[in-house]
Amino acid sequence: MGTDKFPGSSWCWQITSRRIEERRSHSSVFGVLALTSSAYCAKEALYRNILKRLNMVKETGYYDILGVKPQASADEIKKAYRKLALKYHPDKNPNEGEKFKLLSQAYEVLSDPKKRDLYDQGGEQAIKEGGIGGAGFSSPMDIFDMFFGGGSRMNREKRGKNVVHQLSVSLEDLYNGATRKLALQKNVICDKCEGRGGKKGAVEKCSVCKGRGIEVHIQQLGPGMVQQIQTMCSECRGQGERINPKDRCKTCNGRKVNREKKILEVHIDKGMKDGQRITFHGEGDQEPGLEAGDVIIVLDQQDHHFFRRQDDNLIMKMDIELVEALCGFKKTIQTMDNRTLVITSRQGEVITHGSLKSVFNEGMPIYRDPFQRGTLIIQFMVRFPEKFWLPLGKIPLLESLLPPRQEMMMITDDAEEVDLTEYNPNERRYGNSNNVYDEEDGHDGPRGGVQCQTS
Repeated sequence: MGTDKFPGSSWCWQITSRRIEERRSHSSVFGVLALTSSAYCAKEALYRNILKRLNMVKETGYYDILGVKPQASADEIKKAYRKLALKYHPDKNPNEGEKFKLLSQAYEVLSDPKKRDLYDQGGEQAIKEGGIGGAGFSSPMDIFDMFFGGGSRMNREKRGKNVVHQLSVSLEDLYNGATRKLALQKNVICDKCEGRGGKKGAVEKCSVCKGRGIEVHIQQLGPGMVQQIQTMCSECRGQGERINPKDRCKTCNGRKVNREKKILEVHIDKGMKDGQRITFHGEGDQEPGLEAGDVIIVLDQQDHHFFRRQDDNLIMKMDIELVEALCGFKKTIQTMDNRTLVITSRQGEVITHGSLKSVFNEGMPIYRDPFQRGTLIIQFMVRFPEKFWLPLGKIPLLESLLPPRQEMMMITDDAEEVDLTEYNPNERRYGNSNNVYDEEDGHDGPRGGVQCQTS
């Protein structure tokens, strides 16, 4: 079916094509790495998907909660949730429970391709009508535990909670490997009372909450309307049991556990990645009757001033002068393990601005196979000379050495010659026109010098 059958469809297709081309030309170095036909097709699909999201997203609430754009990739959404969930977890921020809940809901929708498409097309209302919203959302803690490897709910009921810590690491740490010492505070079962909290037989059921650990209050809202509120028992602090003060353990004061300092040695292996987890099994808080949870360390890679990582590849930019781009060069690169690499361009080869070259086996070490490395990818940025660097008399000589100009199209008699000046985005210039409407008159009439008339 031709595009001319729809009003404006040709214009829409031109705009769409232009947007795709703009995204191709302005894409980062990551987008230029389509080295095979299959990779090129994958990039084409990505452009179409981005364009689709730019045009069809009905609302951006969930994206805003995670701080990402509607065209964000699945990895970007995952990374955003990881950082924010650790920041707003109730254990760290008890007053941010609602924020943590919203983060979990947003991630639950946007991490699922089907739910995300549904949300993009119809917004939050479509999610609710699809049976996902409201009570249909998973528990925020379930999502968090699944994300950080907490296991099933049945297993968690027999174990203490996992403790998650974020550890900032440099790209050098991930390249060379490193060992960090991390000091933590953890609950340890009291040795003195063996986790009973007091003398043997001194523990009794709380008389206030009857062993439930919660108190139930009925609040009158209006005629025939009441509200049931559950709160932690103030007498036993949610434990469901109490110990006579004189029988309490003097070491733990009846709490059954003591707070102790624990130092963990975190071994960062070569090739580990941003967001990778290192688990210390059974090093979480101890609690009587439960298996201790895990301590989970999440690596948070900081940006590097020179290299940029993409999977197992390293990407860098290298500035070269125009003479080097045309006549050749020899350059050195300092690696993150303090080796010096020497690269030389081939004689007669012209390096264009933005072009990519690669050095095999000089990227990131492969995790658990550190003698193998990815690829080092170099993007060349050609520096052009300053204005008027060449004397006017030598321009013909330079031109004789360069490829010939393209033939200029014929200039007709009605063509206008205009001035070419430096662009200044803060400067606004308008042509002089004797318009019957003055800008300062406050009229809303047209401002152009020539008006469209009808006969």
